[in-house]
Amino acid sequence: MKTIKLLPLLLLYLVVSCGSVHVNTDYDKAVDFTQYKTYAYYKTGIDKVEISDLDKKRILRSIDEAMLAKGFTKTDTPDLLININAKSEKNVNMNQFYAGYGYGWGFGWSPYWGGGTSLTTSTDGILTIDLIDAKKKELIWQGEGSGYLTKDTNEKDENIKEFVTKILAQYPPDVKK
Repeated sequence: MKTIKLLPLLLLYLVVSCGSVHVNTDYDKAVDFTQYKTYAYYKTGIDKVEISDLDKKRILRSIDEAMLAKGFTKTDTPDLLININAKSEKNVNMNQFYAGYGYGWGFGWSPYWGGGTSLTTSTDGILTIDLIDAKKKELIWQGEGSGYLTKDTNEKDENIKEFVTKILAQYPPDVKK
């Protein structure tokens, strides 16, 4: 009976963990993040990112939404410059299995003895968002998100929005002085 009650929780965990974005951040502990109120994009850096222009637009649109929700203003004379970098990594997983005795696993005498190999591939994306002090031209905060990438055009907007939202949820850092 306990197994039946735990099954929905296990399924929820699997769905959340498979679709989640893992985030890491780093920042300059000497910086007062309350001084930053405006932002713009670091065009030179963004132009160098080797992803499609459509995906760049998706990322920048999601960053705009997140920054505006935090109370920032986009301007030509910013406090912060935002740069991005994106890359993907292909993962190949190989599973070997052996069937043996009877209908189970292992070795033994059986007409059903055999085995095989299965290969699965997936693509993980890594999105890095850099926040640069516009006056000093120094990196003050960096957030990196990694997770599963979808190739389905209908899901790309939500996938990219999830990456950006989870990364920028960590900004500004909770600096204790």
